[in-house]
Amino acid sequence: MLRRSLLVSLMMGAMAWGNAYAQSVEVAGVKFEPTVNVGGTAIQLNGAGIRYKAIFKVYAAGLYLPKKTKVISEALAMPGAKRITITMLREIDANELGRLFSRAIEDDIPKQDYVKVLPDVLRMSQIFSDYKTLKSGDTFTLDWIPGSGAVISIKGKPFGEPFKNPEFYTALMNIWLGKTPPDFKLKDAMMRGE
Repeated sequence: MLRRSLLVSLMMGAMAWGNAYAQSVEVAGVKFEPTVNVGGTAIQLNGAGIRYKAIFKVYAAGLYLPKKTKVISEALAMPGAKRITITMLREIDANELGRLFSRAIEDDIPKQDYVKVLPDVLRMSQIFSDYKTLKSGDTFTLDWIPGSGAVISIKGKPFGEPFKNPEFYTALMNIWLGKTPPDFKLKDAMMRGE
């Protein structure tokens, strides 16, 4: 009887631990689910954090990968679906955000590589320019869907055709994970890999 009781307790504890491990993560009031579906594939939250500009919270961002890692080169090279999800914590001019993303890509990769992704960078900037304003609570995602390409969705709506160039999606990821990210604490939070 004692053995059975101990076994049941251990199983309940393991189930509780598993449920706690699989719970959503909350950052600045924004919930990041432990897994999301991208292109028919479940991928895992690698980490999430806040982008600060001076003392102001700008957005909460999360990185989803096929498997968790703390190694940036692994995250960038990992095959399979990926997602960066961003929820605004304040209103911002979407055109300005697109320009900042474009500049971050240009600043972080060698010029010969930037030339290869320039048409995609210009198209991405146009998407944000057309959207005009992102309000507090608005969410957009940057997905890599194998066989389709990169998809930018704002408030759940995909904009335009997928970007076919995988180097463009790597350049997007480097905005947050590259050598000169806009916020090193956010980079560390996205690469928590736990």
